[in-house]
Amino acid sequence: MFGYVKTDIPNMYVKDTVLYKAMYCGLCKSIGRTCGHKARFTLNYDTTFLSVFLHNLESKDVKIERQRCLIHWFFKRPVAASDDLTSRVAALNVILAYFKLDDDVMDSGKGRLKRSFFKSSYKKAAAKEPELEQIVRVRLSQLSEYEKIGGDSVDRAADPFGNLITDVVNEILGEKSDENVRIIAYNLGKWIYLIDALDDFDKDKKKKNFNVFINAFPDAESKKDLVNIHRGEIEYIFTTMLAEISTSAKKLKYGFNHDLTDNILLCGLKKQTIQIMENDKKCKSTTKF
Repeated sequence: MFGYVKTDIPNMYVKDTVLYKAMYCGLCKSIGRTCGHKARFTLNYDTTFLSVFLHNLESKDVKIERQRCLIHWFFKRPVAASDDLTSRVAALNVILAYFKLDDDVMDSGKGRLKRSFFKSSYKKAAAKEPELEQIVRVRLSQLSEYEKIGGDSVDRAADPFGNLITDVVNEILGEKSDENVRIIAYNLGKWIYLIDALDDFDKDKKKKNFNVFINAFPDAESKKDLVNIHRGEIEYIFTTMLAEISTSAKKLKYGFNHDLTDNILLCGLKKQTIQIMENDKKCKSTTKF
């Protein structure tokens, strides 16, 4: 479910490329400090974006230092120094990853060893951020209940994950969360859930897993069929969410430069949507956990 919120690299400024990589590496190191080094394998693009987005909204500047890490040990790389906000996002990253592993076990019965490998990291994250853990637990439970009844409403299926991201952002930002922030968070959550469902259409069809697009469009035998037969409906679903995000993003007031967040919200999400709609194969990413 994670790893789809990416930058549109060809349209990024050089300064934002450096900043994004620094934030990515900084979150990775923060995960290691907060939840243990093995938890760093759970790092994904979506929580990296949340870190960037929340730092901007909190008007919290980041200090970038050149550091080494376990993977890139030979040359120092720009790394955003850890702070309280990064630590909260780091814990959230691990909590979400663990629940994703738990869901995989419930769906297929496979992955128990992988889940147990990260259990101690999850316990550390949950102990550090019990409010965030409760939000994730409740909202994913609501999602699971809807999936169990085999619902065919795209909006109802995506609603719990939209609310999950909204609740998380509200919890972290507190008074700094406003209506525009909540609209972005809600529609981003729905987009993540639905773009993953679209990308997984063929896999879920084969394994007979729940997928709201399979239930909503039973005449489609493959993702290619789905897009060819119901292109107008699929485009409307995603265009509506992206339009809500775009409109609200343009109304936000950041304490710092917003070029990086704009690149992701206004360009990156659209590019990913088109790529997954048009690609017959699963658009798997090396950092999609």
